Amino acid sequence: MPLTPDASLVLASSSRFRKALLDRLHLPYQCHSPDIDETPKANETPDALVHRLALGKANAVAEHYPQHCIIGSDQIALFEGEILGKPHTCERACANLARFSGNRVTFLTGLALLDTRNQRHYTHIERFDVLFRTLSHREIERYVALEQPLDSAGSFRMEGLGITLFEALEGRDPNSLIGLPLIALCDMLRQAGMDPLGA
Repeated sequence: MPLTPDASLVLASSSRFRKALLDRLHLPYQCHSPDIDETPKANETPDALVHRLALGKANAVAEHYPQHCIIGSDQIALFEGEILGKPHTCERACANLARFSGNRVTFLTGLALLDTRNQRHYTHIERFDVLFRTLSHREIERYVALEQPLDSAGSFRMEGLGITLFEALEGRDPNSLIGLPLIALCDMLRQAGMDPLGA
């Protein structure tokens, strides 16, 4: 069915990368940045963490949008069982990439769609694996200097030069690496009556 004013779409994020992905669906939407505590809870599994944060972001803005569908998404990177945060500094980004060299890093992206018209919600966790090629110290420093991936989990940007770091990508939806699994989102939107290809 076509998008109507009482079925508006809201992206609970201020990420320009998620906005660029959502733009591809050609649906009108608005953005509202959520304010939630993203600290992992004691003994919380990675899957439980991204599920909680994705749904939490949607719920955090729900009171402002009582007749809307709200998208929440959150992502973590896992390496050897460790949850990786954003590096924030060039030194940490370089150290992370040196650890990843020749190894596999797993990304989990939690996705939630909260329909405040009927209080239904849909959730999904998308897994995607990245196999890094063997990287030289010079390549790592050059990459970090050029792209400054300091606010990206995993210390790279898939949508930019990050692709030069990889030997292989394994997963259903490479958009999830950028922070919004569009295949799963389209399925949720269809369930909520907001098919991007609906007549």
